[in-house]
Amino acid sequence: MSYLDPKLKIFTCNSNPKLAEEIASYIGVSLGDSEALQFADGEVRIKLNESVRGCDVFVIQSTCLPVNDNLMELLVMVDALRRASANSINVVIPYYGYARQDRKARSRDPITAKLVAKMIETAGADRVISMDLHATQIQGFFDIPVDHLLGNPILGKYFRNKALPNITVVSPDHGGVVRARRLADYLSAPLAIIDKRRPEPNVSEVMNIIGDIKGRTAILVDDIIDTAGTMVLAANALMEYGATDVYACSTHPVLSGPAMERIANSPLKELVVTNTIPLHHTNPSEKIRVLSVAPTIGEAIIRIHEQLPISKLFEE
Repeated sequence: MSYLDPKLKIFTCNSNPKLAEEIASYIGVSLGDSEALQFADGEVRIKLNESVRGCDVFVIQSTCLPVNDNLMELLVMVDALRRASANSINVVIPYYGYARQDRKARSRDPITAKLVAKMIETAGADRVISMDLHATQIQGFFDIPVDHLLGNPILGKYFRNKALPNITVVSPDHGGVVRARRLADYLSAPLAIIDKRRPEPNVSEVMNIIGDIKGRTAILVDDIIDTAGTMVLAANALMEYGATDVYACSTHPVLSGPAMERIANSPLKELVVTNTIPLHHTNPSEKIRVLSVAPTIGEAIIRIHEQLPISKLFEE
């Protein structure tokens, strides 16, 4: 496929160039000629090696590890495009870093997700496209349009094609119930909820399971899997409560610290994730299956450029 409109350009920084290539390939264009470099002292340097004057530009950049470097690359890229007279600058952030700092959980806490939103706007972005924001209210942190794409149709289609028996979709906490309900509806499956207490960040304790999972195939669903502590603890609890098999899925595979080892040693049959964040681990667990979000993002880019509705992409 070749997209014929020369006014549509796709650029990428360094966080996830492989995904950017997949998106460009889906659309039928070549990636824009640019470089995201650093000076000797670590300052970010962006080079645009082709004209963007009057073009609708889409920049692909997840703000994942190293979060601050990737965020700064994005900001400098947007500034460079604005000063080069791009017609519109559309920031595609498959994984929006700092999203978990979306409110004041304790006295004197910052709301960093809002700060990042204002930085992106101030740099000159005209639109943001992201997937499965940790908190949907982050859309309201921006005063520019935000298209919030969903990972559930991608994950749901995968599990529907597996045709697993006696599925119950499980939310690992109360905060993820809406997300789990969407997947349960997609799979026409019942819902269960794990009631847990989290004494400190990245540490959780399972208290109870609400719903019937005995003799059933459990599918845990979350938006982010970080250290995998919550997911593995939940999987252990589900097996103890009588689940026959436990699968898990997550849009954003942060997979930091001991995550890979925990997954490998857990009772999980499979962990299904997407490529919003690249897997850089030298020895990833064989239990991990990666699905591509490129067709979803690529379709969104085409529709935005052609000024068509993208509500079709929200349907599950």
